[in-house]
Amino acid sequence: MARVVQAEEHAARQNEILDAAQELVYRKGYAQMTIQDILEALQVSKGAFYHYFGSKQALMEALVARMVAQMMAVLQPIADDLDLPALAKLEAIFRAAAGWKNARREFLAALLRAWYADENALVRDKLSRAALEQFNVLLQPVIAQGMAEGAMRTDYPELAGAIAIGLLQGMGLEVGQLLMNWGDYPDALARIERLVAAYTQAIERVLGTASGAVQLIDPALYPAWGETLTAR
Repeated sequence: MARVVQAEEHAARQNEILDAAQELVYRKGYAQMTIQDILEALQVSKGAFYHYFGSKQALMEALVARMVAQMMAVLQPIADDLDLPALAKLEAIFRAAAGWKNARREFLAALLRAWYADENALVRDKLSRAALEQFNVLLQPVIAQGMAEGAMRTDYPELAGAIAIGLLQGMGLEVGQLLMNWGDYPDALARIERLVAAYTQAIERVLGTASGAVQLIDPALYPAWGETLTAR
């Protein structure tokens, strides 16, 4: 019992630090936020901080990992819904994921430039792989259901989910770069729409759905993201 209590206290304190860091990232930006800012916000010692996180980079890794877990908690009930056909689940999962991100647009925009920085390449790769594995687990039953319903056709159902998520991550990187430079491209929206259309077509082919069966992102969201990112 003592170990359980200690583990709960550890998790609670870790989340307090993450909550404080998230607020500071939102207000100041990740690059401008310092560990000293967190110490002052929580009135804790440097040693207490390093007990939970070995570096600022480790803190960012934990922030992103927590966000992925929170989003998965929103998406899993959709995948588990016995009343939804597979294609409706797929659309609802993509729509819910986009909506979840859009609701946190200001905070995610503050993290995005740090996410693409060269010094965070290893963290980005590690977390991308972890997210791919989690989303693949989420999609596997949906793909199996789609195959049973005749809405999806693939010779590689055990691989199709991972390939689709890999394509989504690739699209996210390219779209993110365009959004961060929104003001530099008068045709940024057209470029993004073409990118998304190409990736959508590729994902439909991987899953073996009918053309037009998958919608990844509502195009109406792009300008707001571009404006938020360039305002930082």
